[in-house]
Amino acid sequence: MKETTNRSEQFLVDIQRVWERPVPEEVTARARRSLLDYLAVTCAGAAFQKEKLEAYRDFARPEAGIFRAIGTGWDVTLKEAVFLNGLNGHALDFDDGTNSGIIHLGSPIFSLLIPLARRHGIWMEEMLRAAITGYEASYTMAVSIQPGHKAMGYHATGTCGTLGAVLAAAYMLGFTEEERFHAFGAACVAASGMLKVLDDGSELKPYNVAKTALLALTALEMGKAGFKGHADPLGGRGFLKMMTGREDIELKPALLNGTYAIMKSYTKPYASCRYTHPPVEAAIRLRDRLRPEEIEEVDIRTYGLAVSGHEHTEIPGSYSAKMSIPYATAAGFLFGKAGMQEFLEETVRDPHVAALTRKIRVSEDPALSALFPEKQSAVMTVRMKDGSVFTQRVDYPKGEPENPLTENEFCERYDGLMAYAGIGKAESDRIYRDVQAGNPDMESLTGAL
Repeated sequence: MKETTNRSEQFLVDIQRVWERPVPEEVTARARRSLLDYLAVTCAGAAFQKEKLEAYRDFARPEAGIFRAIGTGWDVTLKEAVFLNGLNGHALDFDDGTNSGIIHLGSPIFSLLIPLARRHGIWMEEMLRAAITGYEASYTMAVSIQPGHKAMGYHATGTCGTLGAVLAAAYMLGFTEEERFHAFGAACVAASGMLKVLDDGSELKPYNVAKTALLALTALEMGKAGFKGHADPLGGRGFLKMMTGREDIELKPALLNGTYAIMKSYTKPYASCRYTHPPVEAAIRLRDRLRPEEIEEVDIRTYGLAVSGHEHTEIPGSYSAKMSIPYATAAGFLFGKAGMQEFLEETVRDPHVAALTRKIRVSEDPALSALFPEKQSAVMTVRMKDGSVFTQRVDYPKGEPENPLTENEFCERYDGLMAYAGIGKAESDRIYRDVQAGNPDMESLTGAL
């Protein structure tokens, strides 16, 4: 392939090489697990925000169609399904992602690919191949522009996620090189995502994923229709400068450090923002050695990116709790876990949880900041009322590639999410077997969800 100074061509040539490579079986196996994870998280997310979804349906009156909005039991139009899939896929903040890219990877991509595969009769294995390429595109762009992108207030899941989702879909649907390029150009124009949705009890973080998937679909349609974008939507005053304020961004290579992006992704054991996980795990490790009601104060030192927007102790609701290191840590101390139940509104209102939350302080440790993103570390110091002190450090919280969930742990997580969503055990087991066997079409896979 030709060498080029055009930033967009450079990036797309790199992603094209990923698409053309034979995918190792271990990578495909990871993609199957990522799909199962997405389905379970999305079903549970729909159950979690059922009342809001009903209010949405009452007002929006979505038209009936043939595309299942996963977890709702609703068959709606393509665009409605893509939007609702994204909204439910990120509702619990339980979906996969990477710390180095500071991005959720699977929820925008699968929210778009599954309905499109249903429409075009594409089987799961081909969809997974496209998803693997989409993960690579989203991650490569994110890791190239972070952490400056986050510092400017952008949510990379909304920005870089749009680019990865549109390229995944374009490859899955067999777009020509020109069609892919123009769909990508439209996605660069459309991409957006505000991190302000984390603050002050906002419940709009899932909306970033919903509109990301929908914008990727519309960009795909624009590219297929022949609407031409700029010759270099990334370069000049394009996407890269808009998203970082800089023109000198070095695009990282795809397959960074020799591994696929999907292999770099985490699977969350705790239903809260990934920044909360090292302290939560430290609390769970310590709780057998102390009595939470005897805690005087807790000091948490961690890397700088995990502090701002995540150190709040006043928790107005469930969404705020998921973003709060003090709240999630208090849940770890009191319950020995931080799953869906620990972030329900009734738990958030529990005065014992609130009281412990207010005893927890979070600050940056420059030495730990220097280790990020190779390590996502936190050091916890707990001072008890009797004067005793406990400390615990976590470098690789459970679910990271360096400390992955075991097969049994993943199955327990999957079963728990499906049960919370009200999916019967026989049906959830069938879906699990079908995905692992690699043979279902999208209609049979999602029809019961």
